[in-house]
Amino acid sequence: MITASAAEFREALPAGGRLIGLDVGTKTIGVALCDAAWTIATPAELLKRAKFAVDLARIREIVTAQDVRGIVMGLPLNMDGTDSPRTQSTRAFARNLAPLQLPVLLWDERWSTQAVTRTLLDADASRARRAELVDKMAAAYILQGAIDALVGVG
Repeated sequence: MITASAAEFREALPAGGRLIGLDVGTKTIGVALCDAAWTIATPAELLKRAKFAVDLARIREIVTAQDVRGIVMGLPLNMDGTDSPRTQSTRAFARNLAPLQLPVLLWDERWSTQAVTRTLLDADASRARRAELVDKMAAAYILQGAIDALVGVG
């Protein structure tokens, strides 16, 4: 199941469980995880994009090792809420995660990178350090927004 509805996603996960957050870019995939109680999202790792089969295998490893029950993916929309050029490729990536047999929530990511970059700038992180952290922190920002909404739905 792929949905943009927190309520539908929540129904697919009645027992809760850990969630993985993915910020899928053209060169990297930011990965974040949350606890089973949906309290806090934490940046986990940054995957360098490869062939999809390689990406899927690594995501499967994380899902299995962390006992993940659902996937939250950032959906790159335009600022007016319409589809962006990357929206279709993100939806295709979500469809291609079907072998994992986990529900997928597509979460609006419009402000994630800007918010994370602002936080890193405030922390006086170097340009190189920001480049290293921004995608996995954006994944955590996206996942945190989703779990906050999911807790409100439950």
